[in-house]
Amino acid sequence: MLMTKERRPAIRTLRGWAISVLQEAGAIRECEEHGWMQDRADPHSRERAFDVARRDPPHGVSPEEAVVEIAEVLDGIGDTCLECPGET
Repeated sequence: MLMTKERRPAIRTLRGWAISVLQEAGAIRECEEHGWMQDRADPHSRERAFDVARRDPPHGVSPEEAVVEIAEVLDGIGDTCLECPGET
């Protein structure tokens, strides 16, 4: 079957949506070895994620709620992997 558009995975929670937006913006990344989310501390990437939240929040969610969720996810993510040696 020929696919003309890449299909995005279904996001089931507002938190999942926020994590997806932050990853796409490059504001967070996943530790390749352990899977922990890590804050990249890139202000430009963070601002891109907040812009997406303001412009294109999930259906049924206000832009203000989307921005709050992005901020809450960022507040809960550190800049190091909890399991990588030498990073704790």
